Amino acid sequence: MTATAVIADDEPLARRKLRELVAEVPWLTCVGEAADGLETLQQVDAAKPDVLFLDIQMPGLSGLEVLARATHVPTVVFTTAYDRYAVAAFELQALDYLLKPFGRRRFLAAIERVREAMERHGAPQPLERAQEALDPGRYLTRLFVRDRGRIVPIRIADIQRLEARDDYVAVHLAGGRHLVHMPMSEFARRLDPERFLQVHRSHIVNLDHVQALVPYDGSRLQVELRDGTKIMASRVRSKLLRHEAV
Repeated sequence: MTATAVIADDEPLARRKLRELVAEVPWLTCVGEAADGLETLQQVDAAKPDVLFLDIQMPGLSGLEVLARATHVPTVVFTTAYDRYAVAAFELQALDYLLKPFGRRRFLAAIERVREAMERHGAPQPLERAQEALDPGRYLTRLFVRDRGRIVPIRIADIQRLEARDDYVAVHLAGGRHLVHMPMSEFARRLDPERFLQVHRSHIVNLDHVQALVPYDGSRLQVELRDGTKIMASRVRSKLLRHEAV
């Protein structure tokens, strides 16, 4: 496989680093660079690269504005200096990104995912997912997970529960589960509280899938889901659930 790439970043050192890393990839050739949004837009539509390394914040046009205006849609690897909370949002949408400053190992991991997607001819559209990821005021409507080299969309309404597993969150559905590498706190922030409730620091449940609330002792409730799962709510959350049930 051979592919072309354009590097878009307003920092000269970042462009040079990416150019050097791209040069190490046998199947990838850099065919252009851009230092601002308008130049990036011109490069993308003229060179029609297979891969675009795209800085989110650039003069002229932002990275997302470039994608919204471009007629050619390449596979995108976002480069960003955003903090860890924004990075967690990228994980929610399964977007490939490089967090500055990044090293060779992180670059190669991202480019390997790009290669796998291109070989499957399944490079997903990045704009809508990036807009949702970077808008902290929007509740998630879809979640994207990586599954054996594929990116699989999941409707938020289909999630039954979420369970913290060390550095991961297990997303449970009727057909199984998926692991997402991000903190539970990010899910709690981006899920609609009218539908999802964190009943314990390690558990969030979809209230549409709750079958019963069963008293366990004087201060705690056991949450029973329709699939038979039973989760012990914390004392604080049990009090909240009792209040909402009244």
